[in-house]
Amino acid sequence: MRAMKLGRLLRGSAAAAVVGWIGLGVVYDRSSVYGRERGGNEAIKQRSAAVDGTVPPRVVQEAALRGTSPINPLDVLVIGGGATGCGVALDASSRGLRVGLVEREDFSAGTSSRSTKLIHGGVRYLEKAVFHLDYGQLKLVFHALEERARLIQNAPHLCHPLPTMTPCYEWWEIPFYWSGLKLYDLVAGRKMLHISRYHSTKESLEFFPTLAKESAHGKTLKGTVVYYDGQMDDARVNVSLACTAALTGAAVLNHAEAVGVQRDAGTNRVTSVRVRNNLTGKEFDVHTKVVVNAGGAFSDEVRKLADKDVKPIITPSSGVHIVLPDYYSPDAMGLIVPKTKDGRVVFMLPWLGRTVAGTTDSSTKLTMYPEPHEEEIQFILDAISDYLTVKVVTHNAANCVAMGKLVNDTLGSFGHPVLHIASTSCLRI
Repeated sequence: MRAMKLGRLLRGSAAAAVVGWIGLGVVYDRSSVYGRERGGNEAIKQRSAAVDGTVPPRVVQEAALRGTSPINPLDVLVIGGGATGCGVALDASSRGLRVGLVEREDFSAGTSSRSTKLIHGGVRYLEKAVFHLDYGQLKLVFHALEERARLIQNAPHLCHPLPTMTPCYEWWEIPFYWSGLKLYDLVAGRKMLHISRYHSTKESLEFFPTLAKESAHGKTLKGTVVYYDGQMDDARVNVSLACTAALTGAAVLNHAEAVGVQRDAGTNRVTSVRVRNNLTGKEFDVHTKVVVNAGGAFSDEVRKLADKDVKPIITPSSGVHIVLPDYYSPDAMGLIVPKTKDGRVVFMLPWLGRTVAGTTDSSTKLTMYPEPHEEEIQFILDAISDYLTVKVVTHNAANCVAMGKLVNDTLGSFGHPVLHIASTSCLRI
């Protein structure tokens, strides 16, 4: 159906860098609004100045949505206030389109606030491109590196370069990782954040004091290779996208759920969406020319509003992160476990005065708050324990799961190595 477009969601650490082109092609394709003011930086500045740089209050946002009609519809209505949805709304509104966005929870309440906090260019994708001669993977790396540079440039208060250490416990690993990460620098070109380099064992332990000089397998540290990627405050980036979209004229409303759609009897196209204000329980219709489905893991639920018999296309999976006290890693250096027992990659990164480690990838039931499982927690612990001198002690799994529900609480109360568990839901399509 032309009026309903499914916005794709990039996984964990790239979620907040998505600009949200998916679903807008129908708007630009010789539409009646094509050729209107394209927006750009000057248009954004002018509209922001018109409201004194202040985001309009909720009552104004809701009134703008309620004020639509069959003869005065929105150009685009976005369902979903994650990174993709807010990116779509900002992109469309900055081009002069009349845009609305509804989110049934809060902005960034789902996957977009539960990533690994990385803005990565795709080191693993580059490895696949080289070893499998896959040009598609290489193009993905080029695009990701471009988005990484753009995001850090546009939001330096929320995004910054982060050095990440790759430990080498075999002599052959030094030239292997060094050459691979030098190629990563080369592909980045002018968008390179900082040149990667090799550090001796002594230098490595000075930079990362908790790094094990001898691994759990009895192998001594031969040195490390440090490369740079980006780190972001994913939730704040998401909220900033929503606020900027509002400043450019979009009507964005959280705690507003799409509960139904209405079609044109002649064309069978969706012409309006029934929206419920979850704070008041009141419902109203939002008339629009185009609907963009940016529901993330819940995209199938949005699709069923238009067609109850539609077949699901989303397979949800969950990823677990654990949050450790600050002394597990230095303030300005991350660590990557390049290959775990089952071939996966685990990161250990500084984050808001603590250390985030993860992630996993396992099938799960579709839920807003997926809970970590004991085997997932243990997998991360085993992976990082092989590389650290500080051992992790945790309570039983039941306590860990209970603590997972407190992820948004302050982490300052943990002065001993007890885990604070976070979980994230991702997409595998």
